[in-house]
Amino acid sequence: MLSPPPLRNDCFALPEGIDWMPVPLALERLKDRMQCCVKVHTLPVDQALGAFLAQEVSAPNAHPPQANAAVDGFGFDGRLSQEAGALHIPLAQGRAAAGHPFDGKLPYGEALRVLTGAPLPAGVDTVILQEDVSSDGERLAFNGPLKRGANTRNAGEDVTQGTKLFSAGHRLEVGDLALLASVGVGQVHVFQRLKIGILSTGDELQEIGQPLAHGQIFDANRPMLLALIDRLGYQAIDLGRASDDRDHLRAVLNAAAQSCDVMLSTGGASDGDEDHMSGLLNEADSLAIWRVAVKPGRPIAMGVWNAMPVFGLPGNPVAALVCALIFASPALRVLAGGGWVSPQSFLVPAGFRKTKKPGRVEYLRARIEAGRVVIFPSEGSGRVSGLSWAQGLVELGAGAQEINAGDPVQYIPFSSFGA
Repeated sequence: MLSPPPLRNDCFALPEGIDWMPVPLALERLKDRMQCCVKVHTLPVDQALGAFLAQEVSAPNAHPPQANAAVDGFGFDGRLSQEAGALHIPLAQGRAAAGHPFDGKLPYGEALRVLTGAPLPAGVDTVILQEDVSSDGERLAFNGPLKRGANTRNAGEDVTQGTKLFSAGHRLEVGDLALLASVGVGQVHVFQRLKIGILSTGDELQEIGQPLAHGQIFDANRPMLLALIDRLGYQAIDLGRASDDRDHLRAVLNAAAQSCDVMLSTGGASDGDEDHMSGLLNEADSLAIWRVAVKPGRPIAMGVWNAMPVFGLPGNPVAALVCALIFASPALRVLAGGGWVSPQSFLVPAGFRKTKKPGRVEYLRARIEAGRVVIFPSEGSGRVSGLSWAQGLVELGAGAQEINAGDPVQYIPFSSFGA
């Protein structure tokens, strides 16, 4: 006679004697095992947005390269403007403008017309705003005193020559390109763009735009992850769909290892009859991380196939995206040549109530409304509409919690992942 096990109604429960891997431990193992897997090449600065620097960069020139005027006005030796009351200064012939410096030295006791950005000629260290003077074309009249050095920028005031700008592993953003260009850096040594293959597995999947047969669903994971990888700044490679056949999946993995640096797949990561991704990684003796105490998520197959790191994500779209953000995102950054970066979170008052069981870290789809964080009504990992609704995640630790409205909770906006 068969004896049924106790009814737990918990899809995350494991057989007795098997433990989940805590999320912090899974992240620590990933961090320890990841290393850059792409080569170095040289790019012009204007083509290097999003690239990771392969070596430190210092300023070959100062910025600004010479002292210059910060406003339109008149320049002179600041010793002339230290007295209080009405001051009169003869106006010299000529002017200094950006790109058209004054030729020669301004005699002491005279003033010169200067425009914003103009290099300060010898004899000029102070500029008065044109709105603060009267002039008849030959003399200036204004009220002193005016601080010496007013309305000027010193050479190297922003960046001095030789200053370290960025360390190796820094990811170049829009403002970084401006800084590099301003000090004369024309090209940089960076890591090549990480190539990430995106694969969906499962006989039930159908391409968008094709008719659905009974028992089929449209593949939402691949468009989602292809877009995520592109948003993160990597090169996304569409590997299509693999059937629930181990030999077919093995062939797909072998081919992907020839063209991709990394693979993200969805489905087949558990230990069921048709979970071939975890099965193949286990056969290859490379299944490094599997059962992680995270919700949504269940088993996550992380291993290596022919030197290609593989992230086998859950098949449900919500779980796939959450696990891609929490586990794959920081690991991909290291593989691409950057450093491990944890997402920035913020303590925000809860606009919801929830009782959480102990055992797993939970991530809830969330958004900010009226200064509080609210969560999607359903926690089901198949509810794709919640991904469109959400603007971030609420992270709840592994312990039991009773959350009431107004309690502070950790909120991670999607932008903290770069998504």
